[in-house]
Amino acid sequence: MEGAKKRVFSGIQPSGMLTLGNYLGALRNWVPMQDEFDCIFSVADLHAITIRQEPAAFRRQILETYAILLAVGISPEKSILFLQSHVSAHAEMAWLLDCYTQFGELSRMTQFKDKSARYSSNVNAGLFTYPSLMAGDILLYQAELVPVGADQKQHLELSRTVAERFNGLYGPVFTVPEPYIPKVGARVMSLQDPRKKMSKSDENHNAFVSLLDKPDDIIRKFKRAVTDSESEVKYADGKDGVNNLMGIYASVTGKTMDEIQREFEGEGYGVFKSAVGEAVVDLLRPIQQEFDRLIADKGYLEACWKTGAARAARLAGRTLAKAMKKIGFIR
Repeated sequence: MEGAKKRVFSGIQPSGMLTLGNYLGALRNWVPMQDEFDCIFSVADLHAITIRQEPAAFRRQILETYAILLAVGISPEKSILFLQSHVSAHAEMAWLLDCYTQFGELSRMTQFKDKSARYSSNVNAGLFTYPSLMAGDILLYQAELVPVGADQKQHLELSRTVAERFNGLYGPVFTVPEPYIPKVGARVMSLQDPRKKMSKSDENHNAFVSLLDKPDDIIRKFKRAVTDSESEVKYADGKDGVNNLMGIYASVTGKTMDEIQREFEGEGYGVFKSAVGEAVVDLLRPIQQEFDRLIADKGYLEACWKTGAARAARLAGRTLAKAMKKIGFIR
């Protein structure tokens, strides 16, 4: 329909509390997207069990992730926000797509290779077929756009390949999704190893800032952030730690690199690190206050995820039924 908003799908795993990197790199962009697009957001809890989870902690992480998404500004009125496991079509579609995805395609996924090495004691089939579940997540909703980071581009490309293969066999069943690169995005790196991305699964808790970290902990982590043997706050090659801190400060304050350099001219790294930490504390304070309010209201959270799941299931069910009919199942 002419003038209709394009549909966007994105999901985020509840495998640990979300970080400053998740917020600046993705979640902050999701909020304005709700006015421009028809948005569907999911807490991807089915994806999280490729790694062994402790049940009580896992339940808490799912609940907290859902509340955080609301706290950062995802609106259950503007968007569909649901728990992936509450819509059974995801698991059903994943199996269908498994049968239209080649073994060789899955074996080339770099994330499978990385996680297999990292979790060598639990290289399960779900870890291998994870991209089929991700493809199902996207294709069930006929999503036209998918916000992706560098680590998920390969999975989106596979989703496109599988959609085109299925459509080639049975006609136009799935919308072939395109990657969506937000106008403003930040790649936040580890505070302890600025050559790698900030990750909530990092074993070193000083390497990442959780969205629910206490102000004193945030300041402490930034004070301990890796920089270099120099003292000049300047964006330059070879200054990965300083560049990362400047990037964070720029994302939080809206200042340019030149403005930041002038602001801290003649100051040492100690003053700069404290300023970055204070700016992050100020950024996260209203999110944490809203999270505290929401997490105390379990009835409201449950009403939101039930409504979200019902809306998601209606859309997903139509696509699943169409795909099964095309394959030849009796409905």
